[in-house]
Amino acid sequence: MIIDIGFIGYFLLLLGLMNCLFLLTPKFVTGLNISNSILLSASRLHFPILFISFICLVITFIGEDYSLDYVAKNSNSNLPLIYKISAAWAGHEGSMLLWCVVSSFWMLLASKYSSDLPETLRTNFLTIMGVLNLGFLLFVVATSNPFARNLSVPIDGGDLNPLLQDFGLIIHPPMLYMGYVGLSVVFSFAVACCFEKEFKKEWAQWLRPWVLASWAFLTLGISLGSWWAYYELGWGGWWFWDPVENASFMPWLMATALIHSVIASGEKGMFKSWTILLSIFTFSLSLLGTFLVRSGILISVHSFASDPSRGIFILLMLLMLIGGGLAAYTMNSKKFIDDNEVKIFSKEGFFLLNNILLVTATFTILLGTMYPLILDILGLEKISVGVPYYNAVFIPLMIPLILLVGYVPILLSRISKNKQMFQLLIIFLTSLVLSLLFSINSILYFIGFFSAVWIIMNIFFDLFLYTKNLVRLKSRMGMYFAHFGLAIFILGASISENTKIEKELVLSIGETTSIGSFDYTLNKLEEQKSVNYDAIIASVLVSKNDSFVAEIKPEKRLYHSSESAMTEAGIFAKLDRDLYVSLGNMIDDNKWSLRVYDKPFIRFIWIGTIFMIIGSILSIRLRKKFNE
Repeated sequence: MIIDIGFIGYFLLLLGLMNCLFLLTPKFVTGLNISNSILLSASRLHFPILFISFICLVITFIGEDYSLDYVAKNSNSNLPLIYKISAAWAGHEGSMLLWCVVSSFWMLLASKYSSDLPETLRTNFLTIMGVLNLGFLLFVVATSNPFARNLSVPIDGGDLNPLLQDFGLIIHPPMLYMGYVGLSVVFSFAVACCFEKEFKKEWAQWLRPWVLASWAFLTLGISLGSWWAYYELGWGGWWFWDPVENASFMPWLMATALIHSVIASGEKGMFKSWTILLSIFTFSLSLLGTFLVRSGILISVHSFASDPSRGIFILLMLLMLIGGGLAAYTMNSKKFIDDNEVKIFSKEGFFLLNNILLVTATFTILLGTMYPLILDILGLEKISVGVPYYNAVFIPLMIPLILLVGYVPILLSRISKNKQMFQLLIIFLTSLVLSLLFSINSILYFIGFFSAVWIIMNIFFDLFLYTKNLVRLKSRMGMYFAHFGLAIFILGASISENTKIEKELVLSIGETTSIGSFDYTLNKLEEQKSVNYDAIIASVLVSKNDSFVAEIKPEKRLYHSSESAMTEAGIFAKLDRDLYVSLGNMIDDNKWSLRVYDKPFIRFIWIGTIFMIIGSILSIRLRKKFNE
């Protein structure tokens, strides 16, 4: 007897839907008396049900079950095994099932680690998470079923988009979803607090690690996406202010503001109402990103779907969730009374300014992202909002924020105000001198270099000040790593963007050209056949002062099934610079176009994000032992 894995997967998907309905029934049907222990068991059963359903989908890809429409469109018999597995979440339907699996995983964690919360708060909290899970499962079953059957079974499948046949896309979506969906825990808890008409300091302390964990995953997902775009697309850049890039960046900015706000709520009982509102808006922006990717209103390398019915479903769900959350907040916001008042020259005063700047920056990006789309939908004049707009509105808001980031360690120190001012003056002058010495004649380069040095020197001064106070050092270790990572990121972005060299050229085989301080020689071209594509590989020899530096091998691939041409950049990567070559088209029998980039210190961009993620992990692990 042949086992129909697709049918089992669909049955489990429906079972997960029924489990969600069971979780919500006691809240919406009067007279039922179901114990909390049974409901908790059901909430914890939700993840294994959906996870096995997803495993079934993976198995159908490995087994080349082209009777499933989703498998037939996104796989092929020649596709390498690793990409057959990742194809399970490479398309719209499978990625939405993965979203549901991740959502159920967060609900499992929330039910397991919420036992110390009051019973009514915990019940309302898990119920709201159940509503979110139900909404997305309904969306999958009604409009995006990955187990839907083909009317006629093709002999072979189509193919996975060549852009997605890459390691970066194997890990980028799951990490990004962990961040997006992790914010549903924050949203659900905030709305539950609205129903409780209270937000206690200990509740804020409970919420803090969930915010940090979601922020860490979101940081990892965004950085992996920029890394993939950098080496895979052949354009040499790492950020383009694409609408979908913005859609992931906006909740990250809001989550960054929320981290500081929830710290103030947990330590001093301040910003209670603001923390609840931020929690609602942060997850709402995650849902907005989902709508943009899956509604078909924009064309992007990130887009999954173009079916208007799916966009309408997500839009309605977006309006219901945001509307419901904001309604609950509006009715109860006056009940959230702060325990203390904010003093401007204090840690909490910094957090307030931090939040104002971050939220303002978020809404300027939201305006730049949505305004052209709204005009296009209304059939009005088409406009393009690009890098000049974002540089003009985003960078000025970040400058005072970065100055505040550098000031925090000194602000938290216990030395006198006079000593603080003296220390600040020394650091400011040192940072200014170093920036003038090492930055070129570019105001953006100077601002970036100064900002990075300013943050790093403040951290080092604070470390030196508390060398003998290990308890205090450990309590700040998460902040040190996160702020140091931000400085390294700024340094890498500033240097690489302001000192990079880009040049398009045409070379004959054996011809050499000089770009910057390096000589590039198109040495040879060779053909290579792979399982699912044919490639032309160029050998580009790089030398400096007649000394060999590297051999770089960019590729031009033609995929068999889809007949799609793709460029694979060749990169010689070192800590201090990347030498990057992208192979273009053949001009004639002996000449090829090449695009060459020299990008100093671009690796610092991703090294900086690693430090930021480490900082968030340390903050979670050390929060119970030490007070920041």
